[in-house]
Amino acid sequence: MNLFTLLQKRAAAGRPVRVGLIGAGKFGTMFLAQARRLNGLHLLGVADLSPERARASLGRAGWTQEQIGAPDFATAVKSGATHVTDDAAALIRADGLEVVIDATGSPSAGIRHALLACEHRRHIVMVNVEADALAGPLLARKAEEAGIVYSLAYGDQPALIAEMVDWARAAGFDVVAAGKGTKYLPVYHAATPQTVWKYYGFTDEQVASGDFNAQMFNSFLDGTKSGIEMAAVANACGLTPAPDGLAFPPCGVDDLPMVLRPRSDGGQLHHKGQVEVISSLERDGRPVFRDLRWGVYVTFEAPSDYVKRCFAEYGLKTDDSGRYSAMFKPYHLIGLELSISVLSAALRQEPTGCPDGFRGDVVATAKRHLAAGERLDGEGGYTVWGRLMPAADSLRIGGLPIGLAHNVSLRRPVAKGQPLRWEDVAFDADDAAVRFRREMEQAFTETRARAAE
Repeated sequence: MNLFTLLQKRAAAGRPVRVGLIGAGKFGTMFLAQARRLNGLHLLGVADLSPERARASLGRAGWTQEQIGAPDFATAVKSGATHVTDDAAALIRADGLEVVIDATGSPSAGIRHALLACEHRRHIVMVNVEADALAGPLLARKAEEAGIVYSLAYGDQPALIAEMVDWARAAGFDVVAAGKGTKYLPVYHAATPQTVWKYYGFTDEQVASGDFNAQMFNSFLDGTKSGIEMAAVANACGLTPAPDGLAFPPCGVDDLPMVLRPRSDGGQLHHKGQVEVISSLERDGRPVFRDLRWGVYVTFEAPSDYVKRCFAEYGLKTDDSGRYSAMFKPYHLIGLELSISVLSAALRQEPTGCPDGFRGDVVATAKRHLAAGERLDGEGGYTVWGRLMPAADSLRIGGLPIGLAHNVSLRRPVAKGQPLRWEDVAFDADDAAVRFRREMEQAFTETRARAAE
């Protein structure tokens, strides 16, 4: 609870925390809106494939042309202004940079930028949860070897969940379940960019007038993004998915202790220590009372009769046994909160969540019958969605990660609802992201083998 004090000390000493942002989309722009208010934080540079788009994002966030007019990084360091570029590698290499934020959303770009950050010893804040789900456990290992921080992004739900899990454990509780809320119905798994807007209730006029990316929105709807985020939570928090993945039980905040407890005790969990996403819709489409669509939660158990009595005495909402209770946070503020991760990495050398194992994986799953020769279109597309499963099961079947299920052709047909395997697609074994993911699979297969000896 002293990040702001530490930042003020850096400002007073004339040593601002220098930050580089890669990717000036919505998440990045929200960060920019708040970063300009933090004395002691210097936005050294912004890298985007379109520098003009980056300048427009900076303008929307309140930055003046004078503030973003540095012609190069050396001038930016001297003047305190910001340099805008399309060269992410040059930003990572820039003298004086402390923290790199990857907000690209591209798994392959995220891996590339994180490895460059390791090489140049820059702390990494991985907004790009797609990259984290694909290869975060090995990226975190590489970062540790380089002596830098690899962190999940505060403001995004996985980091907020990790904070709540840490709170519960540091208070002496066993975590029963942790996760988030979302809008879900089973039919959403088959949603495509063509059908997505009817599920959101957007009219053609609304879509035409706004900045709407159908495939991105669809990845949130069809279950893929929930799987990716819960894989990040599992890998950072020592939790595991159920064997069948996410069940998305309808649940409001008052029912968290009842629903998010083990089946053996009347709940809907496969086991204690599970990640799960709850739905803001009943299965018939009715809204859940006091839903948690935008928030996060943790359920935990009283370790003794004394603590159980304390739950009752202090008004905690519990299940009927009085043993299980919950905490929740109703909202997450996306990039508006991202500076918490940046400052934690730079000033405390601590992540706001970091993978320490490979426990959850997201495997491409056929949305419909797929024929040999079809080309996959990845997250939120027409062909596949991402199903969460235990990493051990993914490794056993040779599952194709959703992060690499883009622009590859099928070698054989795959039935609707079936997971895809590496052997089902014609992939480029020399692609850098493919090589790194295969390296991670091999590393954690060997780790599991040694643990079993």
